[in-house]
Amino acid sequence: MAAMPWPVTPLATLGDLQEFLGLGPDAGALAWFADARGWERTVADEALRHYRYRWSPKAAGGRRLIEEPKGTLKHFQRRILHDILDRIPPHDAAHGFRRHRSVLTNAEAHAGRAAVLRFDLESFFAGVGAGRIFGLFRTAGYPEPVAHALTALTTNVVPRSVWRAGPTSDHLLGRRLATPHLPQGAPTSPALANLVAFGLDRRLSGLARSIGAHYTRYADDLTFSGSHGVWRRAPELTRLVTAIVAEEGFRVRADKTSRRAAGERQLVTGLVVNVRPNVDRRDYDRLKAAVHNAARTGGAGEDRDRLAGRIGWLEHVHPGHGAKVRAGFDRIVWPVRPG
Repeated sequence: MAAMPWPVTPLATLGDLQEFLGLGPDAGALAWFADARGWERTVADEALRHYRYRWSPKAAGGRRLIEEPKGTLKHFQRRILHDILDRIPPHDAAHGFRRHRSVLTNAEAHAGRAAVLRFDLESFFAGVGAGRIFGLFRTAGYPEPVAHALTALTTNVVPRSVWRAGPTSDHLLGRRLATPHLPQGAPTSPALANLVAFGLDRRLSGLARSIGAHYTRYADDLTFSGSHGVWRRAPELTRLVTAIVAEEGFRVRADKTSRRAAGERQLVTGLVVNVRPNVDRRDYDRLKAAVHNAARTGGAGEDRDRLAGRIGWLEHVHPGHGAKVRAGFDRIVWPVRPG
């Protein structure tokens, strides 16, 4: 192995990788899970694929493709995540998919600012190609054969019949899904996307410092905030961010870019940050209404666990409001669950 800048598990040969994954000495098993013959993209029998696919609606409209690895491959990916990727630090500006970081810590970084500017990256996972993943594993110190195999185990090519069933107008997304990319649904993809975006985070953090702003990223959501001076430079900042994002291999979604001054409702990763991170009043009112309705109907038509999860999130963000809604939830007489 080459010099190892991080304390990742050493894997000097493909044999070491096979042993690490518990595959034994048979090289054919590793080749199968790494899809050396490219069957995932062509085979018609779903049983011979390593992934299950489903198009899921987005909250803001449109659909995203979930590529869920099957059991054995998912187990391998979790080993790679815990013993390799978790030992490589992402940039400090990254708040998504990290221990002790969350949408709340991301929002807290921008609370009470005169200006908040947000940018969304297009097809964040699908836009990360295998070449960049291979480069990351090589930088970690792995020899080429091992880096190639690790890349193959953590990227995917979607069968034509699946991606063609997606949004017909999104030709760029189709092209990305048809080439090796990070699958949205694999346990390794969030960590790999964070690590690949290290250069992007470093450059955007430097840009923010140069104009007296603060920058964070939560997955594909980029946020800048600062003083009135930052607001005045918003057009320039937008131009520079778009250019840097493109140079780093990503694309800004122009239709999702937003600028909000202190007198407007400033949202960061779903939380209002004008004073302190808080749940949007409209979301709070909807949650109260759902609890009231469940109490009136005995929980008919409500998912108890989902409602409890929403209340738990409110308690985390605003304990006072959460306690009030929790009290109403505790008074609901739910039907007895079978079994």
